[in-house]
Amino acid sequence: MLAQGWMQEFRHDQVIPLTPLVRRLTAPNPGYMTGPGTNAYLVGHRQVAVIDPGVVHQEHITRLVDATGGRLRWILATHTHPDHSPAAALLAERTGAEILGHGGALHWHHDATFKPHRLLTDGDTLSTDEFTLQVLYTPGHASNHLCYLLLEEQILFAGDQVMEGTTVVIGPPDGDMGQYLSSLERLKAEPIATIAPAHGRFITNPQREFNRIITHRLQRERQVYDVLLQQGSIKITDIVRQLYTHLPEALHLPAGFSVYAHLLKLRQDGLACGKGFEGTWSLPEPGKLPSSEGS
Repeated sequence: MLAQGWMQEFRHDQVIPLTPLVRRLTAPNPGYMTGPGTNAYLVGHRQVAVIDPGVVHQEHITRLVDATGGRLRWILATHTHPDHSPAAALLAERTGAEILGHGGALHWHHDATFKPHRLLTDGDTLSTDEFTLQVLYTPGHASNHLCYLLLEEQILFAGDQVMEGTTVVIGPPDGDMGQYLSSLERLKAEPIATIAPAHGRFITNPQREFNRIITHRLQRERQVYDVLLQQGSIKITDIVRQLYTHLPEALHLPAGFSVYAHLLKLRQDGLACGKGFEGTWSLPEPGKLPSSEGS
């Protein structure tokens, strides 16, 4: 549910200045999974980068065009889930800007219209006379997930690596819990002062936030393992009912995806047996290692 006041702070019809180099326009796609909507961040003034242009909505795209004033140079996607990148093609068509993103293989639940003009890899930089963005490859939520670090202001444009006040869904086969945790650990070593999430407000204590998420995920992994220990064998839907007792029924499916990601990690670690989202999961038989084939 949206917190009171969010719809005023996240106006879909207004570009909000946040720092000397950063502005925000929130796409008109509020919901359970997107909070007040997907944040499109505008970086720079003389030459502009737009990060995560959002959904195809003509008024939203027009506002991005007007806000960049003919100075849009780059359209960047953190990843290609359908609430982040579909506006890129139309925005590029109207401005001539270059579309950039990661070239990782796509699996499930992605924006098939995203066609980058140029591929980015970890360590790449995008520089103007005002700012430099460093590209950080952070798979886990999605196989092609990137973060962008604005060096001048130490702001991390985190996409769905981090969300204000909650945790993100990790949905296999494209999402990978082990990779996600590794990406969080990697970000802890970067010079980040502020996190700019794709959903929600700035987060001003990055280390605490990264540690909070890692702790939560490891606790959830232990809870999933304990259910296997107690039940012997069980399906994912039943694990969700046991562990997410206060979650609305409408969110049980995405919660199940994250449980599935935890189970796959446990299987990789030799602590669970099972296959598939619909299958039955259990502890390994004594003396027998679980198979890692398939999902």
